[in-house]
Amino acid sequence: MTRSDQTQTAVLGALSVMPMSGYALREEIKNTLGHFWSESFGQIYPALAELQRSGLVQRQDQAGGRSSRYDITPAGTARLRDLLTEPPQPNKPRNGVLLRLFFGRQLGPDACRRLVLEARDQAETQLAAMETARSELAEGKLGDNTPFALITVAAGEHSARATIAWANDALAILEALDESPNNSPSKAPNDSPNEPPATSPPAAAT
Repeated sequence: MTRSDQTQTAVLGALSVMPMSGYALREEIKNTLGHFWSESFGQIYPALAELQRSGLVQRQDQAGGRSSRYDITPAGTARLRDLLTEPPQPNKPRNGVLLRLFFGRQLGPDACRRLVLEARDQAETQLAAMETARSELAEGKLGDNTPFALITVAAGEHSARATIAWANDALAILEALDESPNNSPSKAPNDSPNEPPATSPPAAAT
């Protein structure tokens, strides 16, 4: 599935839940899908224009100069179903925290500990956000789509809890490393009096 098709899937999917303006659509994708899907705002409006030209959505101009509202058409619903049956594009893992921790011997335990604590704080924030989303869904915010949205909220909750559990394990490993008699913060483990000091590693990519 191309990036354009993925954007169309997100836009058509959101409009299949309820008609909305372009601005509301952008906010809905950010706030409702944001815990598992990110979409460039610069792609949403061009996607809407293309979908309108293709007859997959229709624009209704609102009275009083209010923002136009977009509705999905029957052809748009058929297109959405076709897109949803395509295999999802595999994600290539790029985790900056784990990259740094894997080479954590060069950073030292204290810097690694800060990275782990930051990751745990972010996971706790995510878990709180998921609990808020679950409460809002319990009020019937998305109507018949609520049970399916709860599946994604549950995934976010499990992911956050798993990260918190991992962080606690990682902190225990770092604590044990601090207590090891072989651990010296003043030099890298492979340094010796007869060897030149190791050169500094290149800056990590963001």
